[in-house]
Amino acid sequence: MNWKFWKKNKPKPQKRRSALREWINAIFFAVIVAIVIRAFFIEAYVIPSGSMESTLLVGDFLFVSKVNYGARTPITPIAFPFAQNTMPLTGKRSYWDGIQLPYFRLPGFSHVKRGDVVVFNYPMDIDSPLYRPIDKQENYIKRCQGTPGDTLAIRNGRVFINGEPEGIPQYLQSAYIVHADGTTIAPNTIKTLGITISQQFTTTDYEMLMTRQAAAKIKTNAGVISVRESTQLNGVYDGDIFPRDPNFRWNVDNYGPIIIPKKGWTVKLDSLTLPLYRRAIQVYENNKLLVLGNDVLINGKKVDTYTFKMNYYWMMGDNRHNSEDSRYWGFVPEDHIVGKAILTWMSVDSTGSFFSKIRWNRVFKPIH
Repeated sequence: MNWKFWKKNKPKPQKRRSALREWINAIFFAVIVAIVIRAFFIEAYVIPSGSMESTLLVGDFLFVSKVNYGARTPITPIAFPFAQNTMPLTGKRSYWDGIQLPYFRLPGFSHVKRGDVVVFNYPMDIDSPLYRPIDKQENYIKRCQGTPGDTLAIRNGRVFINGEPEGIPQYLQSAYIVHADGTTIAPNTIKTLGITISQQFTTTDYEMLMTRQAAAKIKTNAGVISVRESTQLNGVYDGDIFPRDPNFRWNVDNYGPIIIPKKGWTVKLDSLTLPLYRRAIQVYENNKLLVLGNDVLINGKKVDTYTFKMNYYWMMGDNRHNSEDSRYWGFVPEDHIVGKAILTWMSVDSTGSFFSKIRWNRVFKPIH
């Protein structure tokens, strides 16, 4: 019994946290918040190559929205934060693929639409020698040109969807043959117009990658005699083009028609459709497909049709003659979609002088 009950017990003084511990707690909390924001809301991305020029330039820093299409929950949960697939400096793998969660996407504001600029995981990274899980494949950025169920064709460089010509992106780049009189075209003119000289055939003939607007301006240059768009001929077979089958004599400028798979769509399997859809059936939808003579076996069962379990998309770069896209490797499955590119928040020109490195006209510029 406390005989001194009239005396109030003094509270024990609490130990004050050290400044170091407070800093550690603050950093830990900030990292957790950043991971959640990056995974479910918005992610920063930088343009590493010229496949989307002149819509997006090398050195553009983007914000990619995860909420537009709905955030994809992590598939490979054990991974080093903020590293896509390799560790900084060491280059070692940044994840452990011993645990793989099923694909799931939260509800979004909309679905992927034709014309959207989309970030997605590069589907070919699933192959040898990388064998990367879906969410650890490299991030690619292209424009969606075809959505599930669309019939896509390319005629002389122009995209057609369901038989109708698709709208042309404002800053679409194509290859042009420029014939000059031997006078040197000023390098400043080339840079200002965003032109890339991809080939020089002679002292007077060039292949240049540029927009229609730049082509019209370069044509007025005093030393330029003619400018014409360059496209591959219809029927010329390119062995690098999907599905890499000589029965489909397609190239980058004349392609298809090809039907983009839609969830629930049933395709008849034969010698003409198998080259187009075999990879989607076997690799992306995880089936064992075997062809024995005229028979097709899926998971050991003889079939003559297949019904797709996922939606697929067709992605192409705006720099049409300098882009590795769906024309080379086919469809993008819905579980590879990362998000929608919405804003360029910064743009740095690595070739510019110290005072002109930042492209101020591209800062906080919406992406269309």
